[in-house]
Amino acid sequence: MANIVILGGSFAGVSTAHRILKGAAKTGAPVKITLVSPNTHFYWNIAAPRAIIPGQLADEKYFQPIAAGFSQYKPSQFEFIVASAESVDFATKKGNLPFKTLGTTEATKDALHDFQARVKKAKTIVVAGAGATGVETAGELGFEYGTQKEIILIAGGSAILEQAIPSVSKTATKLLEGLKVNIKYKTKVSGSAQTPEGRQELTLASGDKLVADLYISTFGLVPNSSYVPAKFLNANGFVTVDEYLKVKGTENNIVLILTKKTPLPHKLGTKGMGLQIGRKAGTGHLGSIKLPGFLVSMLRKNLFVDNLPTTVNGSAF
Repeated sequence: MANIVILGGSFAGVSTAHRILKGAAKTGAPVKITLVSPNTHFYWNIAAPRAIIPGQLADEKYFQPIAAGFSQYKPSQFEFIVASAESVDFATKKGNLPFKTLGTTEATKDALHDFQARVKKAKTIVVAGAGATGVETAGELGFEYGTQKEIILIAGGSAILEQAIPSVSKTATKLLEGLKVNIKYKTKVSGSAQTPEGRQELTLASGDKLVADLYISTFGLVPNSSYVPAKFLNANGFVTVDEYLKVKGTENNIVLILTKKTPLPHKLGTKGMGLQIGRKAGTGHLGSIKLPGFLVSMLRKNLFVDNLPTTVNGSAF
């Protein structure tokens, strides 16, 4: 029997576990999955830009228990352990922001609820980082509070969504401006400090100061890879893999173990993105083709929270 340990109970971990178990059932390959996660619940962080707005959706719309999603498998096939990985043997965080899980489900819920209270109280909110998460977050804040609070979006370049095609960036800019979001271009936050009044004083790369009641940093992605030996990581802390998505420097391959078939190289699909800006508009592109705003808005109006149950129970795969 192949005993496979999967670390992490988010999108990659849960979907991989279900796919392996379903694949093993079809081929008859004996396999047991042990899923290890510090979180008892799956967190649908795709909807985090809206989740930080108080009163939008109940917790169960964002969180669902992981163990219940695997109840259809026998104990000999699946085991769920609530724990944190501290090391891994191949031979044998950015603040208290609720854009991904924070150690445990309860810690994530507490952070989300605390953030909702801070959003409600704040009069000036600064969102740093004009990528997809930052733009969606600024859009949600602008839609809810554009005429009541000052919402500032800080962009490091001369445009927002610099990885998108220019027409999408322009559309998103107009939508944000329509929601009264103030966009500051060619600006970066180099540091922050709390004032005696409990506000955030941001130091900009230019040396200027910006004071806000709430500072939301959405730029950069910090991998949770501190337990992985350095030889398997790149300079940014991400695990390095080959064209078959196998960790470089290791020998085993799950596809070979389960099916004894030669795996196919991974090929990148067409690049694209879709963004919900506020709750009534959106924009996006697929390759070089700009998508109709109404289509993106229709597809993303609920930020795919309806897919949470089917993701956790595996019926989506």
